[in-house]
Amino acid sequence: MNCRRCGTPLEKPGDYCLTCNTANSDAVVAEFTAERAELTMLAEDDVVGRTTVTTRPEDDEELSGIQLRNFAGRVADEIRRKRPETVYAAGTREPLRETRAQLHHEFYRVPEGDGDREDGRDGDGDRDDATAAESDVVEWVLDRRGDRALEVVETPPREKIGGSHSTLIGDRKGRRAVQTVAEHPHVKKVVPGPIDAGGTGSRTGLRAKATRAGTNGNVRLLLRDGSSVQENRIVTTAMDRETGERVREDLNEALREVDLQDA
Repeated sequence: MNCRRCGTPLEKPGDYCLTCNTANSDAVVAEFTAERAELTMLAEDDVVGRTTVTTRPEDDEELSGIQLRNFAGRVADEIRRKRPETVYAAGTREPLRETRAQLHHEFYRVPEGDGDREDGRDGDGDRDDATAAESDVVEWVLDRRGDRALEVVETPPREKIGGSHSTLIGDRKGRRAVQTVAEHPHVKKVVPGPIDAGGTGSRTGLRAKATRAGTNGNVRLLLRDGSSVQENRIVTTAMDRETGERVREDLNEALREVDLQDA
């Protein structure tokens, strides 16, 4: 592949051109399994390249901590070569989570059910026709790339949290849930609500869930700890229910990743 601006040959498809300082892909879609990551580079609505990063667990079951960090590091290095504006990811959580921790790009998790799947190979180890043509994850991203982009909030997460109620249930876990939500780039403000001690009770410790978006795109963060329930208002940059639902799905996935919501 050559640079779309100056024509300089690129080492890998979608690489950032160091000759004329031009990005040749504005988004990367990463699909993870325990043994590989399939990267698809996008320039607007076009697929401009694909790269596969592989690894192999020592015990053929799961990656060790060092292997996981190294695998995620190789994936992160490939993404940095592209200098994309946005990264979309789906699949096995451990390498996805570690890769996300090593990057500073705007990072979105494709909701479960839309893209999570096996590695797309048949019994002979070959990619099946559907995966070879275009994965569900890439199609999901392409379908939404034409949507109006949501405003990104640059305010530090701690400054997004405020209101007349300052107490959060669940102590450290409650604060972690609110902090996780506040870190989302499309969340403007988190307003803690009053605590209701008349709930049905939770036997699994604190659980958190973002509830269905309203017509204005805002959602609620519901915290449950024992018999205590707290409903916190989340003000987002979404402009309607549909875009608010996209933010809600991303928030719930983020809460699952920090083990504060049931899978």
